[in-house]
Amino acid sequence: MFHLIVSLCLTASAVDCTSALLPAGDAATQQACLVQSRRIVEAWMRDRPDVTGGEIGCVSNTDLPAAPLEQVAAGVYVALGDPVQMEDSSDGRIANLGVIIGDDSVAVVDAGVSRAQGQALYVALRRLTGKPVSHLILTHMHPDHVLGAEVMTEAGAKIVAHHAMSQALEIRSGTYLENLRRLFPPAEWIATRVALPDMGVDGETIIDLGNRPLALTAWPAAHTDNDLTVLDRKTGTLFTGDLIFRELTPVVDGSLRGWLSWLQREPLGDVQLIVPGHGRPTSSHAEAWGPVETYLKALADATADRIAQGFPMSKAVPLIVGDLQSFANHWNSFDMTVARDATAAFKELEWE
Repeated sequence: MFHLIVSLCLTASAVDCTSALLPAGDAATQQACLVQSRRIVEAWMRDRPDVTGGEIGCVSNTDLPAAPLEQVAAGVYVALGDPVQMEDSSDGRIANLGVIIGDDSVAVVDAGVSRAQGQALYVALRRLTGKPVSHLILTHMHPDHVLGAEVMTEAGAKIVAHHAMSQALEIRSGTYLENLRRLFPPAEWIATRVALPDMGVDGETIIDLGNRPLALTAWPAAHTDNDLTVLDRKTGTLFTGDLIFRELTPVVDGSLRGWLSWLQREPLGDVQLIVPGHGRPTSSHAEAWGPVETYLKALADATADRIAQGFPMSKAVPLIVGDLQSFANHWNSFDMTVARDATAAFKELEWE
């Protein structure tokens, strides 16, 4: 397969450049790719005044950078992120991303932090299959999971997410893009835009990729107020999004009590493999659930104690951080996350 590539520079800075892969130009041969390349590029550039286009080419799939997909079950692949916070990363590629291949089509689970990462994921999945990408399933709104989405929509995917995600992402999208530009060099974020969901899930929805039913479940507020899980019923592979963290310190951005309630539920269906939002997949429910529940329960207990002692938030947060120091050696990026968690916990629990 050949992919249409256009070189791009920021309109405001001709030295800040990268290249974009346009899935609309995919073709079996280089000549076929080139035939309509100019028209495709011009249409794509029309509503992107922040970038200017340059050289156009058609490049073999094998000559492009690809995400490191590894097979974890039959027809199920995962690109593992670096399990640290974005501030500790050189490119923001910290989340786990998934590809599930059915008889008829492909679903992608989360799209990464940028167009650049979304492109690398697309190149990797095209090395596996030429089947259409019918769905991009976003597990929640956080930027490391969603900002590569536009590549998949250009490939024909419908974006599916929790019914509450569209509004939440729209509110935060400007901040997410600003932080991406602040943290990483331009080549990592040029042409990255926010793509909102096409379909919202309320309760459970089944998507069939062809002899491959996926059960999508929207949950009450926990890690965020728009968490969605994906269960591949054919292999029992569960993509939890950030309801499960491994290695990286859990982040509370929804409801601490709600998250603990979710963790205390019975295991979800016939689960054979758990793919967390961060960290290595595991077949052990205890390995996946246990450390997150232990940390969050300790956070809740320490916060409740400091509130009961009458401390205001400004004084309680440093004390809660101190109360949780025994966890510091067990979780990556702990110091930059625990104070945020303590603040979120205090704001929630002070009303109880």
